[in-house]
Amino acid sequence: MPHPSTLSGAFAQPFPEQVAFLRQKLGNLVPTTAWDDMEGADHDTGFMVAGAVKADLLTDLAAATDKAIAEGRGIEEFRRDFRDTVAKNGWTGWTGEGSVKGEAWRVGVIYRTNSYTSYAAGRHAQLLDGDFKYWIYRHGASREPRVEHLSWTGLALPPSHQFWVTHYPPSDWGCSCYVVGASSDRMVARLGGDLSKTLPDNWQKRDPKTGEMMGIGKGWSYAPGASVAGTVSAMAGKVRNWDYATAKAFMSSLPQPQVDALSQSYRALPSTADDARRFAQAVLDERAPAGGAVVRTLGIVPSAQADEILALAGRNVSGFDFRLAPDAVRHIKSNHGDAATEAPRGQVPVSAADYANLPAILSQPDAITGPDVSDIGEMLIHYTRAIAGKRYTVTLAINRAYRSLSLKTMFIGKGKP
Repeated sequence: MPHPSTLSGAFAQPFPEQVAFLRQKLGNLVPTTAWDDMEGADHDTGFMVAGAVKADLLTDLAAATDKAIAEGRGIEEFRRDFRDTVAKNGWTGWTGEGSVKGEAWRVGVIYRTNSYTSYAAGRHAQLLDGDFKYWIYRHGASREPRVEHLSWTGLALPPSHQFWVTHYPPSDWGCSCYVVGASSDRMVARLGGDLSKTLPDNWQKRDPKTGEMMGIGKGWSYAPGASVAGTVSAMAGKVRNWDYATAKAFMSSLPQPQVDALSQSYRALPSTADDARRFAQAVLDERAPAGGAVVRTLGIVPSAQADEILALAGRNVSGFDFRLAPDAVRHIKSNHGDAATEAPRGQVPVSAADYANLPAILSQPDAITGPDVSDIGEMLIHYTRAIAGKRYTVTLAINRAYRSLSLKTMFIGKGKP
């Protein structure tokens, strides 16, 4: 598995334990006024962004961070979502605000800190599950390496060594050091370790300025993920069975208000609208969607909508998500993609750009109607919403096998409903 420091951005492809670590933090969004309001292992079980106090702001930031990392999107996509979140919530006074360099620094701190710690925590769970004889410290090739971190490169110590309790990386802001496991002496050498290398007698000497051990940043003398390794391993088993790697299965373990808030925030991200548009364009161009995604999720159905659908159709869709698959895009192109066909109906053709409106339509429809039954016996529900002079009607099939409201078709009328 590549280490984040060797890849573009923080990493290219997240792995199950990493995603599990991120997701188990979403159940505890912690408002803070300063970066050190949370300490050490508290970061294993809570999500924070320094200075983010309001619940809506923190939820939006959590959704943006989770999406960027869990879906392997990279920092540029996160940057756009961050800007939108800040503007939408009217967040001011945050460190870095007011300059291009300041914003770039703050975005980088949030993204990379969560990337590196989630990577480290996921690896910690894997290392414990692997039952390795040695753990090996590896430097992350930072542009400005810390002298102490360089001195630890190649250290091969038993997993039970006290060093890993306080020095398991990352050990400071921007630290990209990492650990690999070895099951034999020969494997240690092959992975760049050195069994003859030992720690100096004063390796636990403290920095008089920070109070932490030398080479450890203030607040970093803990092993990210160690306190939740068992939980992460258990959750990772579920992650491997998800049929698409976006926020769905894990949500069922959260309280309903948090599920609703996170899912609504997920749909409100500019990148989610872009995802839907790009997915549709790829299908229309007859090429594979980015990342090889077979389907896209657009988040969990809000509980209020689930109640409305239960009253309308007698079907319980609580915990279902909105599902976008290639067949639906092809069907819409065939039936509602041609101007000559749509004009006599008082409609306009659906283009890939219209799919960018799907998240907003599904989050806040003007009306939900139905049920109807398709020609193959599916129960159908209709969402309508007027956007920019167009009247969108989105038809969704209740799919109990996938626990989804799956896009069936969409057409666009002119004017308001």
